[in-house]
Amino acid sequence: MLKSLYSGVSGMKGFQTKMDVIGNNVANVGTVGFKKSRVMFQDLLNQNIADAVTPTAQRGGINPQQIGLGTKIASIDTIHTQGSPMTTNVGSDLTIDGNGYFVVSANKDGSNPLLTKAGNFTLDGNGFLVDSRGNFVLGVTAEKDGKGNAAPKVIKITEDEIATNDKKITAYSIDADGYINVVSEGEKIGKLALNGGKYYINDNPNATDDNLSIATSVIQNPAGLKKVGNSLFEVTGNAGTNEFGRIKDNNGGVINSGVLEMSNVDLTEEFTEMIVAQRGFQANARTITTSDSILEEIVNLKR
Repeated sequence: MLKSLYSGVSGMKGFQTKMDVIGNNVANVGTVGFKKSRVMFQDLLNQNIADAVTPTAQRGGINPQQIGLGTKIASIDTIHTQGSPMTTNVGSDLTIDGNGYFVVSANKDGSNPLLTKAGNFTLDGNGFLVDSRGNFVLGVTAEKDGKGNAAPKVIKITEDEIATNDKKITAYSIDADGYINVVSEGEKIGKLALNGGKYYINDNPNATDDNLSIATSVIQNPAGLKKVGNSLFEVTGNAGTNEFGRIKDNNGGVINSGVLEMSNVDLTEEFTEMIVAQRGFQANARTITTSDSILEEIVNLKR
């Protein structure tokens, strides 16, 4: 059988995968915090017809003779470039202008954290800051865990009395460093703080260890993150160093409130790649039909 048949099949399968990736990118062009993907190809195998010959004093060298045997998917990369900002003027909508990621967890103890660029957060019925799936948005104070790392905390911005001498919170805002500025009924202004499991309003600018701020994570190799759906990423072994803590400490950028980071999908680029994938699929299909015509001629030699 002709090798070009199988080469054509491998090419068609590769471009079919490329179309699947492009289709997913286009479908998520309006998804908050979505990161697009791309497909990279590489040649599969090569049949050696003749090896290279080293030149000598009597004769010149000869290049190797090889026939390629198709293509395969080398990688499907996730591109973590910054998405376009969209102004919403909603105080709990956050975006990170920088390399940092928000950290969320389905558990109040902060276990099994996931990363996201989707900052469309809200307060639930108990006053906890959560994402659209009900995962708790994690924060940090100066407190460290047993390994010397920042200890994750859930963030509770409640209208109930959060400390004995504090009245109900009437307003809050989140600044560029992720600190939560709150105002109480008695017009007490300060930062939301946490100590010993007790939330309170800290109006002492010289005592900042208890101040609660939005936790962020900076990943050494963002391409090593694994998509788990809902615009969430799981840290894998190939993601490298995971610097979890305050955004000003891990140089993750700045936090902007009232703004969301949208998808980084560029439709112009995607439609161009779609044309390339379509024509590549057609060309490989033509390779198969041409090879079939050759085989038909070979079979007809018997007549």
